[in-house]
Order: sequence, then structure tokens, then C-alpha cells
Amino acid sequence: MGGFFGELGRYLSSVHNRGEILGDLGEHVYLALVPLVVGIVLAILLGWLGHSSRGVRSVLLVLSNLLYTIPSLALFVVIPGIIGTKILDSVNVIVALTIYTTALLVRPVLDALEAVPPHIVAAATAVGYRGPRRFFGVELPLSVPVLAAGVRVASVSNISLVSVGALIGTGGLGVLFTDGFQREYFSPIVVGIVLTLVLALVVDLLLVLLRNVLTPWERASRSTPGEEVAG
Repeated sequence: MGGFFGELGRYLSSVHNRGEILGDLGEHVYLALVPLVVGIVLAILLGWLGHSSRGVRSVLLVLSNLLYTIPSLALFVVIPGIIGTKILDSVNVIVALTIYTTALLVRPVLDALEAVPPHIVAAATAVGYRGPRRFFGVELPLSVPVLAAGVRVASVSNISLVSVGALIGTGGLGVLFTDGFQREYFSPIVVGIVLTLVLALVVDLLLVLLRNVLTPWERASRSTPGEEVAG
């Protein structure tokens, strides 16, 4: 065990290695979070369409389930032929993960919109909120608590799947895994695993913080009972 930690220390003491690790970490963040943001936007728009029509909802759910069953490595390889990029282009990973994120979030978006109390929607309609204005001004904000749970799952999924892209030569922390396995050198593998876990945890905590900021009424409802008891 002492020999392993000594080897790990020597690996991390190299300025060159630390530079490569930071570069891989930065690229991993980019490849994971850009598809997450784009996927959220697309899923919300599709959820809006599905929420307004039962037929569209059924089609969206079937398509999203089918898309999410496609193996990630196969999708990384097929996408260049579809959009005309090179096999090693990082755009392939972004497009693939955007597809996965959208497919994963369609159902949570629909469930979140259906969780909005009908009487609130009716009240908003009565005071003049209709169509897109009601959706973005009332229904979507109130669906954030339910939707946030799906976004947290999608973020962890993306951070994990980016590593698979290293098998076709794209960047990210997965490079540390492939490099370590090829050289039978376990230090970069351990560093890659730890950084992936830490990144997933940090992003998850940031999403929880963002959810709390976007839903101040949730904090107010939780604090009210305590205040009443104290009184």
C-alpha cells in the first residue's frame, strides 16, 4: 500500500502530469455540461408540446426510451457519419450526450408539469396568463422542484458517459483511464476515478443550490411550521 501511495505521489508531483490532468478535467466539464444545458432546453420545449397533447406525449415517451437504449459507444461512432464530422471531433460527444440528456429528461419534464396543481393553472389563466406566457411564467417555475431531480440524474449520467468518449480518442478524464490501462500504470486511473466522483458531487451540489435559489417558496414553506411552533 505504501508503494502505491508513493507512486501516486510521484505521479502527481510532476508539473507535466498536473497540467495534463487539469486540461482533461476542464475538457470533461465542457463535454459534460454543454450537453446538459442544451438537453434541458430541448427537453423543456418537447415537454411543453407533450403536455399540451396526449398523443404527442405518448410518441415522445416511446422515442425517448428508444434513444436512451442506444449504446453510447455506438452512438459516438455513428454520429460522425450523420453530421459529417471527424471521428475524433469532440462535437460527436456533445451531440451524443445532448441526445441522451434530452431523452432522459423528457419524462421528468412531463411529470413535473403534471405535478403543478390544476387550480393554480386555472387561476393563472383567469388573470390573463395563456400559452407560452403561462408556461414560462407559472407552470415551468412551479415544476422546478420535480424537474430538478431529473436534471441531477442527467448530470451524473453525462459526467460518467464522457469517459466513454476516450475510447474513440476524445478528451476528458477518460484519457487517464485509457492511458493507465495501456501502460499498466494505476496512478492516472485512480486520479481519474477520484476526479470524476468529485466532479459529479460538486455539480450535484451546485444544482441543489440552484434549485433552492429558483424555488424560494419551498424554503418558506419549510420554515413556516418551525416558526409557528417557536411562537
